[in-house]
Amino acid sequence: MTRFFEQQFQHAPRPQHDVYDQFWRLGPREFSGTTDPFAAKSWIRSLEVHLSYLNMRDADRVMCATYMFRDDASVWWEGAEHGIDLDTLTWVRFKEVFYEKYFTADDRGRLKREFMSLCQGGTFVAEFVRKFDRGCHFVPLIARDATEKLMHFLDGI
Repeated sequence: MTRFFEQQFQHAPRPQHDVYDQFWRLGPREFSGTTDPFAAKSWIRSLEVHLSYLNMRDADRVMCATYMFRDDASVWWEGAEHGIDLDTLTWVRFKEVFYEKYFTADDRGRLKREFMSLCQGGTFVAEFVRKFDRGCHFVPLIARDATEKLMHFLDGI
C-alpha cells in the first residue's frame, strides 16, 4: 500500500509555486530593455535554458519572462499586454511580440545584409569568425548547407 501512495505522489502535479521557486533559484537575468538586438536575443536564449530545464507550460513561461522585466521593458509590457489575450498567449507568440519590439524585422534584415557582405579585411581571424558565426543565424540557407557555409566563409577571408 505504501508503494502505491509513493507512486501516486511521484506522478501528482506539483503546486505551481514550486515551479516559480525553482525558476527563481536558477538565477535568471532581468531585462530592462535595450537598443541592442543581440542583447535582447541573448536574454531570450538564456531564459529559454531555464524554462526548458523546468519543462514549463507556456503560461508559466510567459509569467516568468514578464516577471523579469524591469524599467523600460516593464513599461513597454504594461502597454503591450493590453492588446494581447493573456489566457491564450503561447510562448512562441510571446517571443514574436517581444522581437517585434526588441529584435525587429529591420534589425534582422540589416544583420542579414551585413553577413552577406562580411569580409575579414583588416580584422583578426578570431573576430571574423565571431561575426561569421553570429551572422549565420540570419541566413539559415547558408548555415544549414556545410558546403555553402564553407564557400561563404572562404569568400569572406
